[in-house]
Formats: sequence, structure tokens, C-alpha cells
Amino acid sequence: MADLKLLDQLKISGDQREDAPGKSRAPQVLGVVLVLLVVAGGAAWYLLRERGIEVESVDALPAREQGTQAAVLQATGYVTARRQATVSAQITGTVADVLIEEGERVAAGQVLAHLNDTALRAGLAQAEAGLNAARANLVQLKSQLAQAQRDQQRARDLGARQLIATQAVESAQTQAEVLAAQADAQQRQVELAEAGVQAARVQLGYATVRAPFAGVVTARSAQVGEIVSPLSAGGGFTRTGIGTIVDMASLEVEVDVNESYINRVTPKQPGVAVLDAYPGWNIPVHVIAIIPTADRGKATVKVRLGLDVRDPRILPEMGVRVNFLDAAPAAPAPGAIAPPAPGSALVPPGAVVERAGQPGVFRIDAGLAHLLPVKVGATIGELQLVEGVPVGTVLVREPPEALQDGGRVRLKVAAR
Repeated sequence: MADLKLLDQLKISGDQREDAPGKSRAPQVLGVVLVLLVVAGGAAWYLLRERGIEVESVDALPAREQGTQAAVLQATGYVTARRQATVSAQITGTVADVLIEEGERVAAGQVLAHLNDTALRAGLAQAEAGLNAARANLVQLKSQLAQAQRDQQRARDLGARQLIATQAVESAQTQAEVLAAQADAQQRQVELAEAGVQAARVQLGYATVRAPFAGVVTARSAQVGEIVSPLSAGGGFTRTGIGTIVDMASLEVEVDVNESYINRVTPKQPGVAVLDAYPGWNIPVHVIAIIPTADRGKATVKVRLGLDVRDPRILPEMGVRVNFLDAAPAAPAPGAIAPPAPGSALVPPGAVVERAGQPGVFRIDAGLAHLLPVKVGATIGELQLVEGVPVGTVLVREPPEALQDGGRVRLKVAAR
């Protein structure tokens, strides 16, 4: 009976079991959920901090686009480069290597390619050997001349004392004069050999093709193993260029204006250019020159316009439409909006936000958003006039509340 009592004491009652129906596991589950939420929140915060807030960008437009200047003429044309060159070798040779690719920026004097220079180096070595030989002959003749001049002096002394015949004195003088003439001629040969060495070095330098100015490579024409020449050869197997370089700082717009309306165009006249690739992007331009000749076939006059804003999206040969603006806008009517102050720009209203009670916009620079304080002006059409933002500045179109000064951002495809 004592043994049975001990066994009864070892039994576990129903309310002491972990899986008893009356005992809840909710606290444990809730704790696990809270831990997971904290981990997920930390991971999300880290990813947002590293990747940045996704935003759209927009450009600050010139304030004169508000419409105070009316378009008096429209013309179409293309973006052209004032400074562009197809770089070629100055000699005919086989391409040994090409060191450029399309889209690469190059500096003035940068090496673009090398030609096979084996023969040129051999020619330089031959010219240098000829120069050394000419210099050696000159040294020999100068030594002989010095000896002849000493002999001439001794002959004069002996002739003065009538110890030798006059003919011997004259013979020594003649010998000295002949050697002097030979030494002078050999000196000219040394100079000729030096010029030959210099020419050989120049020819060897032609085997290295360099960039004539800084710019961007728009075409790579030659390949390793091809023959290039400054002159085209028969059969079409000889290249005439290594590549094409465009100075992007020299980009401008050329349009054809109907000769019937050329009187509406004046030097330095402002205008707005719109690229076919970016139909919603207005680029301020101005007239550089009116070419003083007409195309009789098209009855047009070519007009060159300078770009007031530089942007990597502007590429050579892009199609463009230009609106020429009234060079002298009329005075505003009573009650009209006052002309914008210098340094003003037009931005979408949503780009202007308040931070610490002050209006501002966020400028995008290297993936970071920097807050710029602005002075808000009038609303012109669908745009807001602000002061303190340089024209062309890339801004956040609609900054979210979470975005702060110095915050990291990621760009969506901007709606231009």
C-alpha cells in the first residue's frame, strides 16, 4: 500500500500539464511577433537609409517663360557641334591599338591610338647613326685643321728667316685653308644629319594619335590590324580616321528660317528651344548669328543660336524646335504681374514645401536632397515663381514629409 501511495504522488494532474486546455500560449506568441516586428522595422529603416526615398525630379525653368515675351516666329533645326573633328593619323600605317570607346571623355593631348612604328624606329636609329658618323668626321677634320694651322705657323717662321722656300710656306697655308673649308662643310653635314634625326622623330611621333582638344568620343572608326591613312585608298580597305571627337561645350542650335520672316530675327534675340526627345523641356537660347546668305533651293536663311543651359541630355544632331521671343516685350498693363526679379525661376507648386515654418525646395545633388530656402512669388499658369533657385537646378518634384535636408533619394523617371 505504501508503494501505491508513492506512485499516486508521482502522477501529474491535468491542470499541471503544459498542453492543458486552460493554460494559454499567447504571451509567448506575442513576444515572438514583437521581436520579428522590431527586426523587420530595423531592416526596413536600414534599407530606406541606404537606398533613399524614391522621388521624381524636375528642372527649375527660366522665369521669362512666364509669357511676358511672346513668340514671334517658330523654326526647326538640329543641335550641332561648333567644334568637332574626325581624328586621323598623319601617316599611313597599321593600327597597333585603339584606346578609346564611344561615350568616353578625353582630354586635349590624350593618346587615342598607336600605329605600328617598327619601320619608323629603324629609320630613327639610322638617322642617329648617320649623325654620329658626321660628328666623328667633323672631329677628325678639326684635328687635321689644327695640325695644319700649326704647320703653317712654323712654315711662316722658317720662311721669315729664309730657311725654307716660299713655295713651302704657301703650300702649308693652302693645306690649312683646304682643311678649314672641309671642316666647315662637315659642320653643315652634321646640321643636316641633326635635321634628319629631328624629322625621323617627328615621323615616329605621328605613329601616336592624340586628341586635338577635350571632348567626348562619338565614334570609334578604326580597329586593331586595319590600315589607316590621311588619304583614302582604293578598294575601301583603308580607314581615314581613328575616331570622332565632339566638344560638348561648343553645342549650339542651327535652324532654317523662311526668308520671308527673317526680318523678325535679330542678333542676341532670346528664344526657347524644345528638343524632339524631350517635348516638355524648354531650353532658353539666344541668337548668335544670322548667316548672311540664303539657300535658293529651300528659300531659307540659317540662324545659329547659343544654349543658355548646358545639360548632358543635349546631344549633337538632335532635332529641335525653336520659338523666337519678342526681343523687347511690351510693358505690363496696369494690375498685371510685375516682372520677375533677377535670380527667379519657375517650379511646380508641389516642389515648394515648408520646413521649420520657412518655404523651401529640395535640390538633388549626387543622390542627396539639400533644402534651399526660397522666396515665393506669384503663380504663373501652372508654375510657381520663386527666388533663390538657379535656373536649371534639378529639384524634387513633390518632396514627401519624411524627406529632410541631406536625406538620400532615388530618382524615378522624371516627367519632363
